[in-house]
Amino acid sequence: MRNDAIPAKPAVTGRPLVAEIKQRWSPRAFDPDRNVDPETLANLLEAARWAPSSFNDQPWRYLVFDRNDGQARAKAEACLFDGNSWARNAAVLMISAGARTSGRTGKPNRFVLHDTGMATMNLILQAIAHGLVSHQMGGYDRERARSEFDIPEEFELASMIAIGYPGDPSLLAP
Repeated sequence: MRNDAIPAKPAVTGRPLVAEIKQRWSPRAFDPDRNVDPETLANLLEAARWAPSSFNDQPWRYLVFDRNDGQARAKAEACLFDGNSWARNAAVLMISAGARTSGRTGKPNRFVLHDTGMATMNLILQAIAHGLVSHQMGGYDRERARSEFDIPEEFELASMIAIGYPGDPSLLAP
């Protein structure tokens, strides 16, 4: 793991924080020519698995789109709103979702988005440790994603996440 590739943009904090928190930011520039290898991607998902959740229910799920499946990736990119077209350069797009019903109690899980957000934070902090950057977006068409990927209504859709290696910000559209 390395985090030396992340552009130097650490947060100026009033208290000492771990490096990954200080280095977390949401860039829009991704290197379109670098992929994330499957082992690294598996590590990110493992980090998400270890997030805390209500009753340890782990309601989160991630749909993962890399460049190995062009058809699925194109469908995911088509869900992006125009203002987030820069995310097409990211090596990986993910959609985070969480089960609305607790697997333990069978009742509505009022913590589903909180728990899914905790898992996503673990995932993006792990990404930083691998020299990756990420950007979470609400700017995507949830209903289209639900339809394109046959996501059951049982799942609350959260953010779309762009993950990859840092790119050149001067190449971003104005």
